[in-house]
Amino acid sequence: MTAPTPYLHLPGTARDALGFYAQVFGGEVELHTFAEFGRANGSPEYIAHGYLRNGPVELFASDVVGDQPSLRCVGLMLSLLGTASPSTLRDWFAGLSAGGQVLEALMVRPWGAFDGQVVDRFGIHWLIGFEDESET
Repeated sequence: MTAPTPYLHLPGTARDALGFYAQVFGGEVELHTFAEFGRANGSPEYIAHGYLRNGPVELFASDVVGDQPSLRCVGLMLSLLGTASPSTLRDWFAGLSAGGQVLEALMVRPWGAFDGQVVDRFGIHWLIGFEDESET
């Protein structure tokens, strides 16, 4: 691992979230349940540790139980600026928007670059953009 990897603590939605991100970004999902880890403090099917790997975006996620705090994304966004071709970034923006909320449409800005912001259906705030539409 060469960069920080977000680790999401979710309220029983880790399986769905990692599957969703695999559909958007590609990669492989690996899931380990509470039952596999011998945890008895939640549903045996809850995710004790899961991750999206071998794709352009890597994420970790697990389900929280009881009074453990779950993800609240305030004052933070994950940036995917120039990390792929413009067409791929457009696809990612559209994928992340499904069931989420577009805060700023993906469009050209006064400084000449394209960017947009979306909060996906799991509450993650993303900034996606690229410099030149003609880049491949």
